[in-house]
Amino acid sequence: MTAVKKAAKHLRVRQIRSGIGFNKKQKATLVALGLSKIGREVVVPDNPMTRGMIFKVSHLVAVEEDVTAGKA
Repeated sequence: MTAVKKAAKHLRVRQIRSGIGFNKKQKATLVALGLSKIGREVVVPDNPMTRGMIFKVSHLVAVEEDVTAGKA
């Protein structure tokens, strides 16, 4: 039998506001997500760790599910 790969879920995260004027931890969270400027987008895996990071900076980012990112 052939192994069937499950498509891993991903989230597309886009920075919509600047981190200026916010807590240092929130700025560090943006950097950890791979965001640095307004309008930048990154695709991150959908897991509890990234969900928690997104929750902490939810006022600075926009999130949408990305089903095509898991396909190679």
